[in-house]
Amino acid sequence: MPTPAADQLSEPVSAQDVPSLRTLAPQPTDPGARALADVLDGLRAELVAFRRDLHAHPELARTEERTTRVVAERLRAAGLTPHLLTGSGLWCDIGPTVATAGARRVALRADLDALPVPDTCGLPWSSTHRGVAHACGHDVHTTAVLGAGLALARLAQDGALDVGVRLVFQPAEEVQPGGSIDVINEGGLDGVGEIFSVHCDPKLDVGLVGTRIGPITSASDEVTVTVTGDGGHTSRPHLTGDVVFALGQVITQVPAVLGRRLDPRSGVNLTWGAVRAGSAHNAIPVTGTVMGTLRCLDVRAWEQASAVFEQAVGDVVRPLGVEVEVKHQRGVPPVENRAESTGVLEEAARDVLGPDAVRLTEQSLGGEDFAWYLTRVPGAMARLGTRTPGGHTHDIHQGDLRVDERAIEAGALLLARAAYLAGRRPRP
Repeated sequence: MPTPAADQLSEPVSAQDVPSLRTLAPQPTDPGARALADVLDGLRAELVAFRRDLHAHPELARTEERTTRVVAERLRAAGLTPHLLTGSGLWCDIGPTVATAGARRVALRADLDALPVPDTCGLPWSSTHRGVAHACGHDVHTTAVLGAGLALARLAQDGALDVGVRLVFQPAEEVQPGGSIDVINEGGLDGVGEIFSVHCDPKLDVGLVGTRIGPITSASDEVTVTVTGDGGHTSRPHLTGDVVFALGQVITQVPAVLGRRLDPRSGVNLTWGAVRAGSAHNAIPVTGTVMGTLRCLDVRAWEQASAVFEQAVGDVVRPLGVEVEVKHQRGVPPVENRAESTGVLEEAARDVLGPDAVRLTEQSLGGEDFAWYLTRVPGAMARLGTRTPGGHTHDIHQGDLRVDERAIEAGALLLARAAYLAGRRPRP
């Protein structure tokens, strides 16, 4: 497949070249689920081509202009009216503009941005942007939500959809503060009663879905500690504040203090990612910095962690004759899946992927800004299997990530069915 130009979509994909999800999952027996499966089977090749195009043209956070444009154009071609966000991103409503009696509008969320990681997947549709890759699977998320939306729009045109659905294509999931805040601030959750999303899981076989009630991801904050002294000769450390020694104490002692000051069941984890100080063997530097991430699985412990962290840093360096500055950038809270919403995802998975499709997923210390939506409305995130059965287990945020493209159809089916089921539930 030739490399597409930046302003062109990739070449079409033949349906014969794209394995059907039905090679793994049985045909749904519920008439509504079967109707969704039939529509998405017809869209299968187009969606794979769309995902490959996104993979070839990754864009970093808040620069997702081309990605926003091609999504919007496809929605308009389906007779829908996308609402563009400031900068990049969009949302689009399907079905009744006013929810019918006993129903409510349900949102399906995708994230558009890529990572500053070189693409080493070695496939014909690998990134055309040097040093940027869809190494977290957001191209799959976006295409799955688009596919769910196109299928639901087809049902709406046939008069078979009495549920209001909002597709949310948000920018900037990979940075802090994330694009979910942009969506919320621009009214993207207005009128929404529940929200769902998926996240690629390359440790889980395609056709399977991982769920969990409660925290499924961690809070994730960025922390920076800067230590300052007068500087001096390494032969006379007693005459100055030893910045490097002080940084060493912060690096080793502060994580231990957090483990004793916060409930160990909360999964608190402080890990350092970078340390910088000095440039000579025999000179104590004037300043040094250590940076890391503070993560926590429990939202209540997360709310306490900032104060405990800052106090611990101050207590550790106080005897050492240095000055210290602490910066704590609050990132995202944990994604706390609501029990009822998780039940909807599990029911949807069994309806469209088979009775054995659901697995209990592990908690992750990774951060996800989908969490901010769940501070406003109930909802849940599921792990979407992307590994070819018997194939290699990849990891996200690595440039060699490969996904089994049947996951696109699986994700679209799961989300479309979840929106339908959730929207028809009586209002609480």
